[in-house]
Amino acid sequence: MKITIGHLYPELLNLYGDSGNICCLQKRLEWRGIQAEICSLSAGNPIDFRHMDLILLGGSSDREQALACRYLKETKYEFKEFVENDGVVLAICGGYQLLGKYYQNQYNTVEGLNILDIYTDWESKRLVQNIVIHNPIFNSPGVGFENHGGRTHIGGYTPFGKVLAGYGNTEDSGHEGVTYKNVIGTYLHGPLLPKNPEVCDYLLSQALKRKYGEPVPLSPLPDELEYRANYETANHSPLKYNGYQIRKSLFRRRSTASKRK
Repeated sequence: MKITIGHLYPELLNLYGDSGNICCLQKRLEWRGIQAEICSLSAGNPIDFRHMDLILLGGSSDREQALACRYLKETKYEFKEFVENDGVVLAICGGYQLLGKYYQNQYNTVEGLNILDIYTDWESKRLVQNIVIHNPIFNSPGVGFENHGGRTHIGGYTPFGKVLAGYGNTEDSGHEGVTYKNVIGTYLHGPLLPKNPEVCDYLLSQALKRKYGEPVPLSPLPDELEYRANYETANHSPLKYNGYQIRKSLFRRRSTASKRK
């Protein structure tokens, strides 16, 4: 088995360590004996989305984000077709904003890719701190670091999670990120996936199911370090919350887990 992962414009969209997300996806496949092909999709070069199973769209500063958006508009219809055909996408911060109708920065309004019916306004107050969210499909909370001036309005879409600590999409909506089909858009940096192994495995599972036409079970991994990082981030976030009880079994080496190479 093999999964092909496309890293969109890593020279432009890698401000917050998004290469760490690529490494996490790759290693969690390889530890299970599944081949991972990583394609660095550079700006200005053609992209064949038909050969991609999973796309990472990372974050950047305003200048690089505008450049990336300009290049992506040349292939936005193919990108949208990939999304509508259940292609798996992880879009982070600036990449998340690019999926919408438009996004604002301090100086102007930039037309987005219009893949999702969302939009992002700009406010002078930056939303900066650790963030903790709850998504009912995962046992552990989603954790990361947010740093954005944008306020993303997702309309009737399902959010990636409910904010337990932090700001989220608009500071006061109580929601973070967006989901649509096999797309996750989020403001969680960190990078996101190493501290949230369940999210990583969810993306991989969806990509495998889409490619092979049926669910592909993922063997368990010994994730003590990953869940410890998740736990520590959640319990040291600036805005405390009550009730986070992580199962002790998450810190034990599972007897059925294969050792990592």
